[in-house]
Amino acid sequence: GVRNGVERVSRLMMPVLVVLSVVIAVYSVTRPGALAGVAYFLVPNPANFSWMTVVTAMGQMFYSLSIAMGILVTFGSYMKKDVSIEESTEHVEIFDTLIAVMAGLMIIPAVFAFSGGDPDTLQAGPALMFITIPKVFASMGLGTVVGVLFFVLVLFAAVTSSIALTESAVSTFEDELGWDRKKATVLVGVIMVALGTLSSLGYGPLAGVTVIGMQFLDFFDFLTNSVMMPIAAIATCLLVSRVIGVDKIEQEVELDGQPFRRKRIFRFMIRWLCPVFAAVILASSVANAFGIIKM
Repeated sequence: GVRNGVERVSRLMMPVLVVLSVVIAVYSVTRPGALAGVAYFLVPNPANFSWMTVVTAMGQMFYSLSIAMGILVTFGSYMKKDVSIEESTEHVEIFDTLIAVMAGLMIIPAVFAFSGGDPDTLQAGPALMFITIPKVFASMGLGTVVGVLFFVLVLFAAVTSSIALTESAVSTFEDELGWDRKKATVLVGVIMVALGTLSSLGYGPLAGVTVIGMQFLDFFDFLTNSVMMPIAAIATCLLVSRVIGVDKIEQEVELDGQPFRRKRIFRFMIRWLCPVFAAVILASSVANAFGIIKM
């Protein structure tokens, strides 16, 4: 079903995408002027650090780790009983960090090499991939071929993630409203196409249309990452700690004798730390969007 199809596509495309990303990162880092970007990316600069930096990083964490999006619910529901939840979490932490560093080495040095470290370009957010990476391809031999291959793989990566996200939404319509699967899938698909079309046209024909000063892609990124995900995270923390009970979650992790080495940390984080930080992200992001504070 859903899981088998996603797994097959991922197994084929992910190794190619990772290898291609490494090649692009190496090429980007070796361009004239790119080392300044490497230093900007990797060397801490206390002058640029603030509490808002931490808040922004926490907001990015939601998207990067797929927290509070439903995607972990989908994959978790298909997880085999003999798979360690804690070990799987550790793998996600490690590989997510490595991929994030690789993405930074692909993009940030290229901004310095091709745009002179333009601050406005560095602040472009999700649009950076579509602003800077094409400049890298334009300067490469066979850049057109490499560029097409890269963005095709990115497309498939997005599609496989979308399938997992769509599954949680479709299941909700089925379980809560009693809809059949086809009807729920069609509705969710129509919504995704409509919002996706606005996002794709936001830097093109609809560039002059903004919502609270943001292009459609940036607005939807703000709405999902900085508003909806923190709200879902707070609700999840309350559900686990106040309704289901932390003990039941711990029993699930320790099923079949699996160890749960970070049990005490989990208890503290799910009850206190995560809800507070998610509330801070939500309040700070909304205040920043409306100009009350500057992040």
